[in-house]
Amino acid sequence: MHDHCPTACVSSAAFAYVAAFTAHVNVGFFHGADLPDPAGLLTGSGKRMRHVKLHWGQPAPEPALGALIDAAYRDIRSRLET
Repeated sequence: MHDHCPTACVSSAAFAYVAAFTAHVNVGFFHGADLPDPAGLLTGSGKRMRHVKLHWGQPAPEPALGALIDAAYRDIRSRLET
């Protein structure tokens, strides 16, 4: 848990989170600004963080979202190796 949101980590390094709201869910990435996003799913204008907004009752972009999660995992692993 990080800021009351379920968070995915490698060791103690967080790389993704899920935040639920009334009208949508955000799947966020702590280093999202550095991730490849060919489908254009990521939103946000922060220096590092980006998120994908999923709306209730609408299909999730599963292949593209899965690719972002994989990329975020690989990214944090490489950051931890350096």
